[in-house]
Amino acid sequence: MPNSEFDTKAKEWDSKPRRIALAHAVADAIRKEVRFHKKMAAFEYGCGTGLVSFALQPYLGHITLADSSEGMLAVLNGKIAEAGITNMSTIKLDLDVDPLPAARYHLLYTSMVLHHIADTQMMLQRFYSLLTPSGHVCIADLDKEDGTFHEPGFEGHNGFDRNAIRKQLIGAGFQNVRVVTCTHTTKETINGIKTFSVFLAAGDK
Repeated sequence: MPNSEFDTKAKEWDSKPRRIALAHAVADAIRKEVRFHKKMAAFEYGCGTGLVSFALQPYLGHITLADSSEGMLAVLNGKIAEAGITNMSTIKLDLDVDPLPAARYHLLYTSMVLHHIADTQMMLQRFYSLLTPSGHVCIADLDKEDGTFHEPGFEGHNGFDRNAIRKQLIGAGFQNVRVVTCTHTTKETINGIKTFSVFLAAGDK
């Protein structure tokens, strides 16, 4: 989905219970894979309106939330201000083209983002570079699907084969790579209501 579409949909993004349920399931899965502590610096890439990070915020130190959509970031900044949260901040960032931020993080996570990225191997290598020694990555995304999750014309990946993702993470330098079932999400498609499987891939630097 181009940024212009994300910008347009940003104000209504949190109105779908499916998205909120998915975000909480992803947050729960991340907490099962990574031991959190209050000094942990975290980075969410492709954060959207921050649903996953809001679920994780009480358990972490500072969270940097990055997205390339100005509309999403505007909604997110409003939510952070309204909630009076002091350990979350945002940056506009597109790692396909922008240089890496100078900071390094103990934890980097994404939710339903990787299938929008053309060169996933390059992106995983960039994720590796953003982590501190002994840092952790967690990636939630769709299992391989028939192309009906998105509307016709979608140019990203129709989900991923778990073994392929495992190999890509290892190729990027990650160790102790594991891929587990995170949750299932149901949505209306061009072929009616369908349920899709979501995995969580985790690795350590």
